[in-house]
This record gives sequence, structure tokens and C-alpha cells, in this order.
Amino acid sequence: MTRAWEADPSALFKRRLGKSAKELGKTDGRDDCPDIWQLDNGDIAVIGRDLTAVYRPRLPDGVTLAPDERLVIIPGSMLSAAKADIPDA
Repeated sequence: MTRAWEADPSALFKRRLGKSAKELGKTDGRDDCPDIWQLDNGDIAVIGRDLTAVYRPRLPDGVTLAPDERLVIIPGSMLSAAKADIPDA
């Protein structure tokens, strides 16, 4: 079965969207740094806490996760800070 979209593992990080976790006060400076990046092919990479197992049993109707997908959580302030960097559709 062919998917309508597939992630390209050869894509490179191009630019951060919004502010870093440090700028937003959402890290202790060690190893817990959520982030949002645009890749050089236009796709978006999100670094966050993997809560797939917690949310899988309570996904809304019509929402599914493939076996190779993960549901990650980032601070709301991080997405809000990225708004200016995300073009309108």
C-alpha cells in the first residue's frame, strides 16, 4: 500500500520555527528541549515528549496513529511563538 505522504529521511534541518526552549524558559539546559524545525524539503520536525501510549486509547473519532507514528507533546507557548514563522496556507 502506498501512502499519500511519506517522510523523507534524507531531509536536513533548515531553520527553527519560533523560539528555542531556552528562550521560552521551557528547559533546564540539559537534555529536555522541545523544538520545532522546518526541513529543507518543507516538512516540519517536532521534538517533544512521546505520549503515544497515553493518548492512543483516547484518540478522537477519525484520528489514527500508524504503527510507525508517534504523538508528541510540546508546550503551547512554543507553537504560539512559531506562528509568525509559519506561512498561511
